[in-house]
Parts: sequence; structure tokens; C-alpha cells
Amino acid sequence: MKIPESPPKITHNKIGDALKYLKNDPYDRLIKEAINKYLYWSEFKYKAGFDQIGPEVLWTFIKINRNLSAEKIKISDITGFEFKYNLTTYIQQKLHEFDLNLGGRLGGEEIIPGSDKNRYLISSIMEEAIASSQLEGAATTREEAKKMLRQERKPKNKSEKMILNNYNTIKKLNELKGEELTIELILEIHSSITKDTLTDPGMEGQFRQSNDIVVVSSSGEVVYVPPGFEYLDEIMRDFCIFANGSNEKGFIHPIIRATILYFLIGYIHPFTDGNGRTARAVFYWYLLKEGYWLIEYMSISRMIVKSRAQYARAYLYSELDENDLTYFINYQLKTMGLAFDSLKEYISRKIREKRELYDLKKIKGINDRQIIMIKLLSDEPEFTFTIKEMQNRFNTAYQTARTDIIYLEKYGLIEMNIIGKKKLMYYRSKNFDEILSKLIKE
Repeated sequence: MKIPESPPKITHNKIGDALKYLKNDPYDRLIKEAINKYLYWSEFKYKAGFDQIGPEVLWTFIKINRNLSAEKIKISDITGFEFKYNLTTYIQQKLHEFDLNLGGRLGGEEIIPGSDKNRYLISSIMEEAIASSQLEGAATTREEAKKMLRQERKPKNKSEKMILNNYNTIKKLNELKGEELTIELILEIHSSITKDTLTDPGMEGQFRQSNDIVVVSSSGEVVYVPPGFEYLDEIMRDFCIFANGSNEKGFIHPIIRATILYFLIGYIHPFTDGNGRTARAVFYWYLLKEGYWLIEYMSISRMIVKSRAQYARAYLYSELDENDLTYFINYQLKTMGLAFDSLKEYISRKIREKRELYDLKKIKGINDRQIIMIKLLSDEPEFTFTIKEMQNRFNTAYQTARTDIIYLEKYGLIEMNIIGKKKLMYYRSKNFDEILSKLIKE
């Protein structure tokens, strides 16, 4: 994408001009819209209504207003990393909604039925692992990637290895949520995410050791030059201090802090590769640590994949407009909202499908997992699976998955074939429809 135009600088002569028109329509309306919607300069300048004065004059007032109300944070004394953000009405509203939904009263049975939590969790982690990897260049389909994860087969290429690494790392995050963030933990996450996928394997779990990395646009323009590698140890120590909230007097909302951590890893760019995947893992880790347990069931990266241009602009707007993180926070909250809505839609669809399978519940001794297996075989006659795949699909013990399958095999609904020396592959029996019809009627 093309690099956005940088906002104009505030000058003293423009301040006087701006004050003359503050309460006059349509300027008052334009100013309020820019403040409430947090428009970027290039969005604001093309708004209609600048009859008597240029947009630069009104932009001056908008910037003064934003600067006066902004929360300011300093991450590192070494590089002078200073950032700011505004708690707009929109941001406060979204934070309130997420406080209620992601860790509070709506995060229980009303959203995720208790009996299905494990299955939904595995599905969500798969979606996040795939989408987060696709954002970093992994080229594979969701269907093929999910099949690899469920069957636990070895990755065929770098793209599949990226997805597998992401999947295994995200699964570990819940175990790490009791820890404080340290450089060692960040390097552990990076090593797990990038294992066997980097051009230089020696850089797994290591900060970059050169300054030959710049962030470029799709057209090849240099967008951003990250800080020198010689400062990374000290910068990342300051990053961890901020993440853990050490020596802070004020309050930063956990979702705001998590979003800033996400942004900062991209901004600092501490690794030669894998910065985006590491940033998203740290984002999830922090929110799990702060009790937002439903976040583990939401694939935020899947929403980002659908809005890559907006994602890139959110980064650039924040960087180009005096490190104002409000643009990035707005985008992240919007994305989280879409991911939450997507989760609710997914669960509602699965509940409807479950109700549609009522007739299958008439089969004596059958459980919900077996009903889903029968539905898969009914909808996809060519569907084949292994015990390991069903174990992963339902997040059960191997013996539980084996028992489920043997039960269906005993009924004659499925048959088994041996692939290679040991691999057992199960598939729909020749008389599947006839046997199923009899079992339902019995």
C-alpha cells in the first residue's frame, strides 16, 4: 500500500486562525467528527466544508485538543520512546463491553456450552494459528492446514511448519499466564513460533544482531526504520517493565496495555523475522494473564487477514502522527469486536446443527462426539479419519477417541483399513445409510 501523507505540523500562526472559527458551522461539526471518529489527517482534509479556511488550520485545533486530553506513556529512556493515546467515547464503550463479555457474566454457559468448550477451544486455536501464519506469508488453505493439525502429520513445507509452531505456542500460553513477562519468556515464545522456519536457524529465540532491517510498503518504499540492535536488550527490558506494570502510579486498562504491547513489538522489531506472530502471542498471553479467558476462543488474526490494508494503515497512522496509538487501539478494538461476533455466530451455528441431529440421539448408547462423527460421514461420504484426528478434534484422551470409533465400527457404520505398516484409517461403510436408518428407528 502507498504510505499515507504525514499530518502538517502545528504552528503558532495557525492557532490564532483556528480560534476564530471554532464555534462556526460547518467547522464545529467537522472538528467534532474528527475528534469523535478519530480521523487521520488524510481522511479529514478531504471532508467537505472548508470554504473560508484551509484544513490545516482546523487540524491545528484538533491536534491541540487531542494532545491536551491524551494519556502519555514513556517506554524507554534510552531511545526516548514516548507514546500517547486518547480514551475516546468509542474506546471506553468497547472496553466496557469486553470487560463484560470476555471475562465476566457473558463469558459463561450463555456463550459457550460447558460440554463443548474443549472442542470449540481447539477449533479456535487452529483458526488463530492458521490466520496468524498467513499474515506472515504462509501459503496454504485452512482446510489443508486443519487436516494436518488434526491428523498430527508432519508439515510438508515451511508454511505448514509455521502453522504448527503457532498452534503449539498458542496452546502453551495458558500455562504461561501466571508468569511475569521477561526477556527470557519473549525469547522462548519467539523460539517456539519460529522453530525450523527461519533462513538462519541461529536466530530462533534471538534478538536481531544487525540494522539491515527496514519496514517497506508493497511498493518498496521505506515505511519505518526500527531502533538499532545495540539498544535492544535495554529497550526490551523496559518493554517488560511496562508489560508488568512496575513502578506505575496510574492505571492503564489491560486491553489497552495488551494492544500497546502488540504495537510495540512491531515498532521495536526486535527479531529478524516472526515479529508479528510473537506480537500476537504476547497480546493473547497478557489478556489471559489478566483474566480475559474468552479471548482464547477468539481468532483475531482471522479478522486481520480480512482487513490487511486497514491493519497496515493503523500502524502507519500511529507512527506518522507523533506516535499517537489511538489509531491502532481503535483498529484493534474493532477487530476484537468482529472476532467476538464471529465466535457467537459460530457457536450459534453449531448449536443449531446439534439440534438438527436430534434423530441421531435416538441411537442407544451414543454420545455427542459420535453423533458429530456420524454427521461428518453423512455430509461427506468420502470423509476419512484416524483415531488421532478424532482425539485432536474433540480434545479427548486417545483411548476415549478409540472407544468412540470402535463403538461405531461395531454398529457397522464405519470400516477400517490399514495404510502402510501401522496407520489405521476409518471411513464410511458401504451400507452406512441403511444401517443408520435402522438404528434410528429401533
